[in-house]
Amino acid sequence: MATNVYMEALSPTMEEGRVAKWHKRDGDAVKTGETLAEVETDKAVMDLVARADGVLRQVAVAEGQTVPVGSVVAVIAAPGEPVGATAASAPPPAPVPSGSGKRETGNVATMTAPAPVVVAPLPATAPSDATRVKASPLARRMAKEAGVDLKLVTGSGPGGRVVKKDLERAPSTAPAPPFPISRFPLPERSAAPYDDVPLTQIRKTIAKRLATSLGPIPHFFLTTEVDMERASEARDALNKQLGDRGKVSFNDIVIKATALALGTHRACNAWFQEDHIRYWNEVHIGMAVAVEDGLITPVIRSADLKSLGEIGREAKDLAEKARNRRLQPNEYTGATFSVSNLGMFDIDQFTAVINPPEAGIIAVGSIVQKPVVLDGQVTARRRMRLTMSCDHRVIDGATGAAFLQTLKQMLENPLAMLL
Repeated sequence: MATNVYMEALSPTMEEGRVAKWHKRDGDAVKTGETLAEVETDKAVMDLVARADGVLRQVAVAEGQTVPVGSVVAVIAAPGEPVGATAASAPPPAPVPSGSGKRETGNVATMTAPAPVVVAPLPATAPSDATRVKASPLARRMAKEAGVDLKLVTGSGPGGRVVKKDLERAPSTAPAPPFPISRFPLPERSAAPYDDVPLTQIRKTIAKRLATSLGPIPHFFLTTEVDMERASEARDALNKQLGDRGKVSFNDIVIKATALALGTHRACNAWFQEDHIRYWNEVHIGMAVAVEDGLITPVIRSADLKSLGEIGREAKDLAEKARNRRLQPNEYTGATFSVSNLGMFDIDQFTAVINPPEAGIIAVGSIVQKPVVLDGQVTARRRMRLTMSCDHRVIDGATGAAFLQTLKQMLENPLAMLL
């Protein structure tokens, strides 16, 4: 009996998925558990895994094509088994509900149909040598832009997979552009007055999320300036002590302080849930990470209970996974509050958009030396601006101000984090 391969949703909110790359081709033998293809969702690239042994037949979706949830993308048949032309297909699998209160990305899976299904097959094409190399979608795009032959790159990812950091070390086989490609992309211009580029899955999701955040959620903003001298000194001392065991960043310190302050101000560690407000007893911090073509917020769970070293290591690992689009749904859902840091881009101050159902987010600016009056004397001090975006349905002005005051006190006196 043939097995249909469906585009399946892991949550009721996923509507479509884009086939990024086929690992198996029409006519290839497959075994249960083998990866058939990679599917790009709104947050990550998920593996399509075979649920049956047999031969992959009637591949109906091309690489780069987006199809709705429930679509049949291929069939797995027994060797020599005819795929009928009149058989009906089985209904698509039901979505798996999520308990996190946020959307999750989709995956693809296979289900056994009662009979073979009619699928218009794509012409079988032999993959080029480049497609035989295991590489993340981001690494492939970087290689194409930089003129790097993937066959000459040694992969450091799982199973020898080429990832972003491998491309950053690889020499280019094309003339070097005037600026680094990773910082200043130089797309080729056509003769047309403009180019229309289809939205990627992540940009579609960002558009939908903004429409459900800035519009319906009544935002208000609170800004304070923090003296970061003591935090800077503490960070230098910690990193000296850690040595080769890792480094603590200013962002790690902000995440830790935010988590501890939320423990004191539970009213800000909450979700708006239409007919009720959910006040969390656990603190899970969403950490905004810029990825190619968008933004994603991996979650550091129970951040208030973790050391700075643990937060630093986990943040680095999650950020790397996010940039390679390999985060799993449980790694980017369920945050109770978020932190967005643009200080590394020399942004002094900005306002961040709340990620519903969360009730607040902190926007972190750059740390700069400023002249300040201290004990009657003008002196240079390292200062940083924090702006808190609040959902007024959950957080009142005085409530948000009290939280921000506690956060400022912790950052200005890191020993307060030990109390």
